[in-house]
Amino acid sequence: MRIIQTALPEVLIFEPKSFSDSRGVFFESWRDESYAAAGVSENFVQDNVSSSSKGTLRGLHFQEPNGQGKLVMALAGAVFDVAVDIRRGSPRFGQWCGVELSAENRQQLWIPPGFAHGFQALQDNTVFHYKCTAYYSPSDEGAIRWDDPEIGIDWPIQPPLLSDKDRTPPLLRDAPVLPVYASPDP
Repeated sequence: MRIIQTALPEVLIFEPKSFSDSRGVFFESWRDESYAAAGVSENFVQDNVSSSSKGTLRGLHFQEPNGQGKLVMALAGAVFDVAVDIRRGSPRFGQWCGVELSAENRQQLWIPPGFAHGFQALQDNTVFHYKCTAYYSPSDEGAIRWDDPEIGIDWPIQPPLLSDKDRTPPLLRDAPVLPVYASPDP
């Protein structure tokens, strides 16, 4: 497995080894010891799958308290996937990174707790998989605006298709509850 750094050091891209022949493709989408060796040793408790039409934008979502880490990938189609550091006190507060995840490149993105997550489907019939470190908790659910000008994400398809819920969350600076940055031990 290849590990690729992003502009946010805690957010990692994983590229599993894959094996192709005339029958198709095989790869491991999860092997505990491989991810633990790369620093992702969290216990995953819930898997989710969504299907989206081209242009659909889901996010920017997070949970606080009971933050969720997510290991995400596109099973079919492609997405522009984004993580935003929303930890109050973080030296990278409000910074984001984005990566294209596709069924073709088989890359996965690790988004740790303390980061907001969103994606935009780049193709019709995109199927997206989330491996989560905490159960979904409606009472802890939070969101920030996908088009917050202070964050400045350059979403590839305009205008996006949005749910009613994703049209109206607050800007990052106005979010009532955010995780707090815990600086690493020296």
